[in-house]
Amino acid sequence: MKDIFDAFEEGQNEFLNSLTDATAWTPSERFTALQAQATELSNLGELMGRGLTKHLTGITDNHKTRWQKSIADLGETMEAMAVQQKNGSLLDAWQSYWQDAAQRMVLTMDTLRQRGDIFIEHEADGCPPVLIYDYEVVVDGADLPRPCCYMLLRIIPPQDGEHRDMQPWKRPYVIIDPRAGHGAGIGGFKPDSQVGVALRDGHPVYFVAFKRMPEKGQTLADVTRAEAAFVRKVMEEHPDAPNPIVTGNCQGGWATLLLAASNPDLTGPIVLNGAPVSTWAGRVGENPMRYNGGILGGTYNAMYYSDLGHGVFDGADIVQNFEMLNPARNYFGKYYDLYAKVDTEPKRFLEFERWWGGYFLLNEAEMKWIVEQLFVGNKLAKNEAQLEPGRNVDIKQIRAPIIVFASWGDNITPPQQALNWIIDTYADESEIAIRGQRIIYMVHDQVGHLGIFVSSQIAKKEHTEVTSTLKTIEALAPGLYEMTIDDYEGGLLDRKFTVSFHDRKMDDLKKIDDGRDDEIPFAAVARTSEQQAEFYDVCVRPWVQAGVTEQSADFRRKTHPLRLQRAMMSSMNPFLNGLESLADRVKAERTPADASNPFVALQNANAALIEQSLDLFRDMRDTAYENMFYGIWGSPYMRWFGRTHQPGRTLKSKEELRSLPPVQAALMHIEEGGFCEAVIRMLILLADSRGNVRRDRLERSARVLTQDEPFKSLTPDERSFMLQEQTLIAEFAPDQAVATLPSLLRTKEERELASKVVRFIPGAIDEMTPHTLEVLQTFHKILDLPPVSDDVTEDPLVENVQPEAKSASATKPAAAKKAPEKAATAASGATKASPRKPATRKAAPKPAAANKPAARKPRSRSGKSEEPAE
Repeated sequence: MKDIFDAFEEGQNEFLNSLTDATAWTPSERFTALQAQATELSNLGELMGRGLTKHLTGITDNHKTRWQKSIADLGETMEAMAVQQKNGSLLDAWQSYWQDAAQRMVLTMDTLRQRGDIFIEHEADGCPPVLIYDYEVVVDGADLPRPCCYMLLRIIPPQDGEHRDMQPWKRPYVIIDPRAGHGAGIGGFKPDSQVGVALRDGHPVYFVAFKRMPEKGQTLADVTRAEAAFVRKVMEEHPDAPNPIVTGNCQGGWATLLLAASNPDLTGPIVLNGAPVSTWAGRVGENPMRYNGGILGGTYNAMYYSDLGHGVFDGADIVQNFEMLNPARNYFGKYYDLYAKVDTEPKRFLEFERWWGGYFLLNEAEMKWIVEQLFVGNKLAKNEAQLEPGRNVDIKQIRAPIIVFASWGDNITPPQQALNWIIDTYADESEIAIRGQRIIYMVHDQVGHLGIFVSSQIAKKEHTEVTSTLKTIEALAPGLYEMTIDDYEGGLLDRKFTVSFHDRKMDDLKKIDDGRDDEIPFAAVARTSEQQAEFYDVCVRPWVQAGVTEQSADFRRKTHPLRLQRAMMSSMNPFLNGLESLADRVKAERTPADASNPFVALQNANAALIEQSLDLFRDMRDTAYENMFYGIWGSPYMRWFGRTHQPGRTLKSKEELRSLPPVQAALMHIEEGGFCEAVIRMLILLADSRGNVRRDRLERSARVLTQDEPFKSLTPDERSFMLQEQTLIAEFAPDQAVATLPSLLRTKEERELASKVVRFIPGAIDEMTPHTLEVLQTFHKILDLPPVSDDVTEDPLVENVQPEAKSASATKPAAAKKAPEKAATAASGATKASPRKPATRKAAPKPAAANKPAARKPRSRSGKSEEPAE
């Protein structure tokens, strides 16, 4: 024991010596440390000042404009009243208004009673999905080896003229809805939502829904395994179709990422709608929801509320948190809209409230994982998230195209949270191409979070375009693209969109954010959250759990304010017994006031002032939240405290990427291949010279690569492998890629045909950029062909097809279409050879195969046919 105390004596401990020895740090070292702290304080002050300025400027501009409008409206109302006072009609207007107001109040109260009845009935039925379409259960997650509360539903398309017949060769859709307190069905809540758009286009549609109560012991790993089983089932149901498209809404978006990263062989393209992945990201002066973890508490909150629920977290608490984001709308605006438009609004109001008022439950393990790994820890973007011990979820494992839809109007998942994971995951845009991935993103200007996947003219346009363009996206070379929707024309079923795809770099994504320095304080929050959770688990949890029973947990859920307000306004309340009959009588005697009634205008002006006052409270609260957050967690000490949780994943340099096995394998085979490899290589080199891809050029490229022989006979896996390999060659050895083209195209006929195909894609010469034309001339020179001098306006792989053959081909989308194949064969004097695997590669191609376009391919996962053109 004496030795222990001796170790702490000043003369025995070097650390204590350093604390009392003024020479332990040199003056220059102390000055450097103080200078670094001063710099951090200065940066913090600049950041907080920028945020405060943005908040106050927004508050001033917005509320000044709204206040001036309200004052002007009040002034006009007073003038109108004065005019009616002079002509003696003011009393009549008053009587008409109060009669109308009383009737609207009765009808509004009756609508709230109906909402309460719908809530009770919905709860009694187990809160089924709120889909407007009929469906049948295909797989129940409770029957799986690792049971969970999820279900796979097959959507039954309506039998009407607006929906095309379902085609067996069309790629199925699997839509995953968010489980964030609400129930499932928002993705199929309206005819113009994702389900409706896909059904109208003739695609089989499946919906991943869930029950209100989770299975005992259910984890997110069980959910991911169940979703993988669902996708496998869909693939079994549609053996003639390519792999399904998986669409994830909001939190269903990061669930889709987990699914695709854990099972890279299962999915086709994945679509992420408003999915929060980089949860620390956002702009200073905006997006206050991201500060909740640092202001309201971290992981222990989820643990504590789960303990109050006897191991189950109540989704109503999440919904209540959502409502507090916009109290003016949720606590006043939507009810006033119902009151002001009670003759037309109840149906829409009740439809939405049926979904909004369905509260679902999560196990403590699920909720803790979501908070700890995503919203506080931000571990998915840093490659630290683990579904199970020792099983990291690496987004880089995804091979399917990823389409990300974000919006500036989304206050729950801002574009930075939807897109910054790309910056954090890849060294640069070339790594995306090297790994064979295609990431396409869209950022809308206005649509809000729910508008992303609920009926909206804006969202409808976006979803329809994604549906009609997915096949074209798969013909893109690997890389990072922004998709913009320029215009559209035609009716709903035959609507055609004009879109363009633009090559993007990481710097383009960084411009969406205002810097990443504001994310550093979140690391201290994450570390503190872990320590709080440990303390709660050891010192507090036993006491909380000892005082909770299943009965007390059920009582807490039933008396939750959101449930209570609906139940109290239902027919169960004896004080509302006569409300329904009174409402029926009011409907029969309904006499709405004239729209020009000045008292109606006065009512609207007062309502606008009330809503503005609540918005002002929200804006001031958010300003205080942000400044409090950075004041607590942005200090130099807290930045130091969070240093262990700050670093992201280690990104490879371009030199290190070159050493990756796929890159080395591609460069070793640079002189191997045939007609297919040569055309794809030249198209990739041309695309690199343009920087963006117009829709017409992309359509021609997609048609050639998917509908013309010899490309048509390639499986999707073979085509994807070929695109990736040639992309790597073009990226790491562009000069050699051009110089070795003669090794791939050995005969003059092949070279001429390949040249025509490559010139057909960009279109007329006068539409080409100078660099594109220069690249084409380089191809001709290396292939010993005459210089480019004329346009190729017809597809050279089908130019010899007879008109009647073309007509028959157009009317049979699923047919083999042999005529194009014959044309390609006649023009090139070549037939498609049996694809050969990399493992059986010869040192040099046989002379007999010189005229046969060979295709190297990976081990194919399936022999599914490619989806034909429509």
